[in-house]
Amino acid sequence: MSKKPEVVTFGCRLNTFESQVIKEIAEKQNLENTVIFNTCAVTKEAERQARQAIRKYKRQHPDAKIIVTGCSAQINPNKYTTLPEVDQVLGNIEKFDPASYTSENSILVQDIMEIKKLAFHMVSNFEGKARAFIQIQNGCNHRCTFCTIPYGRGNSRSISLEQIKDQIQQLMDDGYKEFVLTGVDITDYGLDMPGTPTLGQTIKRLLDILPDMKRLRLSSLDPSEIDTDLWELIATESRLLPHFHLSLQAGDDMILKRMKRRHLRQHVFDFLARVRTTRPDAVIGADIIVGFPTETEERFENTRDVVRQLDLLHIFPFSAHDNTPASKMPQVPKKTIKERAAILRQEAELCLQRTLNRFVGKNEILLVERIEDGMIYGKTNHYLSCQMLDFTGCQTGDVLNVTIIKTNGNMLEATLQR
Repeated sequence: MSKKPEVVTFGCRLNTFESQVIKEIAEKQNLENTVIFNTCAVTKEAERQARQAIRKYKRQHPDAKIIVTGCSAQINPNKYTTLPEVDQVLGNIEKFDPASYTSENSILVQDIMEIKKLAFHMVSNFEGKARAFIQIQNGCNHRCTFCTIPYGRGNSRSISLEQIKDQIQQLMDDGYKEFVLTGVDITDYGLDMPGTPTLGQTIKRLLDILPDMKRLRLSSLDPSEIDTDLWELIATESRLLPHFHLSLQAGDDMILKRMKRRHLRQHVFDFLARVRTTRPDAVIGADIIVGFPTETEERFENTRDVVRQLDLLHIFPFSAHDNTPASKMPQVPKKTIKERAAILRQEAELCLQRTLNRFVGKNEILLVERIEDGMIYGKTNHYLSCQMLDFTGCQTGDVLNVTIIKTNGNMLEATLQR
């Protein structure tokens, strides 16, 4: 095993950013023979996978010190303190404190709801990543009935524009060409700041002060909370890449109300119509939970109808978190959930194939993510997976002008533009 500390990441783009911060802290602390698991609590499956990975790692590296942190550790540290493989559990605040990693305490987890400000952490790079993730916000002020994330992240807190600019500028100087603004609920960005700047206002100012930043993406958006300035950017700003991901979860009004979501079915159709009018080439993705409590066949069909209007989909079978309001509602049988999830995955596959076919014969821009066995793999501006023969001598992170020649399974094939 390498003497340098390792970080194993589960979950979202925000965790990807935070894992890089953790890695740099651990290296400065000269930790040896140590692995840090940065966990996720979005689904019970994510938590199960983390525990499984911990056990497997310990079997393979019996002498390693194992530290567990992240949302799952914050919400329920006892799940990990009781594992014989685990040496230390750190909360989502403690994981950024260098002293935590040399503390003799086996558990350091404070009440995250007491945290009122978001600490800024500069990162030097994202090892092995083609794009850079920029934290602009953390936490959530909303309490969806199925979700435990606010108890792992706390309430919404924002990073200042100046700090966002400084982080992007440093990473641009290091060669990164694409940036993803990420957080737990980025449409709530700025609510805790003087003057309550909106997400759209902040992005406008960011693009103005960083004219050399050519490629910007956004993480998940709430379809009912797109501010006026962000709508203008979607319509007019080419540097804001044409892929938008919705935190959707369902397409039926009664299910959305029981989830305590902020949008209704019509908000989704309004969003789709407006984007496709102002940015016709845009690709729109979404997260969907199937089998939420009280989901009848009719309500499922309402969600299925919305799914058919989208381009890229992530389907999650519902699994109740303990002590959430949703766990106390009448549950859909697991067999039914499995069957409905299979149906929506088939719909998702049809949506993906239809979307891929739209781009055959068109010129695209490709961000190189990896080069393997003589092939280049990456994502287009529309966040579609693409491959091409490596006859360019390029490197990870390069941006190429390509022509899409055909589809190949769940990805596109391209050649260099002539």
